[in-house]
This record gives sequence, C-alpha cells and structure tokens, in this order.
Amino acid sequence: MTDKKDSKQIHVMYDKNSKTWYGKQDNSDRKSFAGKPTQAEAIDRAREIAQNNKQELSIHRKDNNQIREKNSYGKDNFPPKG
Repeated sequence: MTDKKDSKQIHVMYDKNSKTWYGKQDNSDRKSFAGKPTQAEAIDRAREIAQNNKQELSIHRKDNNQIREKNSYGKDNFPPKG
C-alpha cells in the first residue's frame, strides 16, 4: 500500500473568478495558497512546497486547465532500472 504523502502532488491552477493563480494539494479540500497574480509566482511557491514535501508539481494551463508540465521532487526511479 502506498503512503498517502508519497502519492500527493501539488497543482498550480488558475482561478477564473478571482483572476489569480493558486496551489492545491491532492486529496485536500482547501487551497495550499491563493491570490498569486502571476503563474511564475505561483510556480515558485508551489515548487518550495513540493521540494519540502518531496512531491510532484503539476502546472496547469490558464485557458483549459490541462497539465502542461510536471516536475518531481520526490523519490524518482531515475535512471530507471533495466
């Protein structure tokens, strides 16, 4: 069974209502942070959180909310065994 912390990601997404960027953890009802005026500021904050928690960072597009980039700061199997 996977540890809950190991499976978590933090997502950087755009809030169309407030017109700001925010971060949200997997399996969380609340935002980790909100109100960042630029995506770059939100990414910087989310990267700090991901590095501290050894998580994956998923950055979403503003227009359609699809993931445009992923970065892992956790336990990567790189180079892969084989």
